[in-house]
Amino acid sequence: MAEVAIFPQLEIPNTLAAGPGPGNTDLRVLQRFASAGVADHMQADVLRGMIECKQMLREVMGTANIHTFGVAGTGWSGLDCLFSAVLPGDKVVVFVNGTFSGIDGLTLRMKAATAEELAANPMDPQPASVKVVTVPHGQSVTGEIVEAALAEHKPKWAAMAHWETGSGRINDMRGFSDACQRHGALGLVDAVSSLGVEDFRIDDYPGVHGWASCPQKGICCLPLTYAPVSFSDRYIAELRRTGCRTFVHHPILEARHWGIIDGKDVEKGTYHRTHSAYAVAAFHEALRILLQQTVAGRAKAYAFHEAALRDAVTAMGCKVTSNMTSLVVLNLPEGLKGREMELVQNCRAQGFGIWPTLSEPVQIRIGILNLLNQKAITDIVTRFAAAMNEMGANIDTGRITERLEDHYQTTVAAE
Repeated sequence: MAEVAIFPQLEIPNTLAAGPGPGNTDLRVLQRFASAGVADHMQADVLRGMIECKQMLREVMGTANIHTFGVAGTGWSGLDCLFSAVLPGDKVVVFVNGTFSGIDGLTLRMKAATAEELAANPMDPQPASVKVVTVPHGQSVTGEIVEAALAEHKPKWAAMAHWETGSGRINDMRGFSDACQRHGALGLVDAVSSLGVEDFRIDDYPGVHGWASCPQKGICCLPLTYAPVSFSDRYIAELRRTGCRTFVHHPILEARHWGIIDGKDVEKGTYHRTHSAYAVAAFHEALRILLQQTVAGRAKAYAFHEAALRDAVTAMGCKVTSNMTSLVVLNLPEGLKGREMELVQNCRAQGFGIWPTLSEPVQIRIGILNLLNQKAITDIVTRFAAAMNEMGANIDTGRITERLEDHYQTTVAAE
């Protein structure tokens, strides 16, 4: 037999994660993850922790929905659970204005495709029952766009990303919810990038009946913990009526392990899947931190620090095209256009993790997830300026940092 290769121990250095996500995990969360005891998924403290997570999550999301819990995995796991109720032949309208809403659209096309439609193009089905409304990159989905599409197509389901990180655009949640109510559609929302960053309560949007987010952005937890989801009574009633073709991500079955059975909270959950004591401990601490800071407080901090970053990169000659508060999406100055990927790779080689857009046109994305202090923003700005200068930008870094300092001092004084 050939000798088995044993590789050296894997060492991953700390980097400045300044992209759209995952964000920087709070040290308190990492400590809870590392210090959790070895326990099985039905141990009493693990189950208690899940019950408490469920209750805290309802407060974070601003909802009385009983079916509010976490789906083990990443945001994709939560979204798959959200879309699980969509069955072959269901009439769906989905709004796409970037990379990730585009993947939502592909997921829904796969869910709604008949067997024949899926077999005709398994990786990219084109079901007749799904209408994809495409809005150009860098533009937001407006209430008028949603209203026109739902009035014309009268779907059972309507789906939209709240914040589209592919292009850094916020879409019109109020317009979406109102249009869904007017036309009787069950609204489904991808809140992967907005939950825990924007101050909103999901119960204020009655046209939306299903929500999914992720652990590692606004919640500031580890990627492989729990993706928050929440479902209205109407969504659950529809799911009970039609069923869905999944066990792992079945919203009703998944809820049982979180102590939600027959539409009621119970003292102890029942077995559905294996849950990690480490993941429960980390998720629990992340929710505690968010509630201590308050959603409103964290939202205010994001807006404050994003404004500082936006002003600094604009002073470097970049043009910002995004309107999110956790992410700046920009075009480079004229002299560096076409060199976006080179700039990103140079930054990453120095432990500075910024991102390009993942679809045309190629832009730069700089995120501030859980980097809500002047020192972190200054670090991002000086590293970005230095990287641009290495490519010939000739930026006066001292002037930029002085401008940044003035921004913070002026804003603090005004408060």
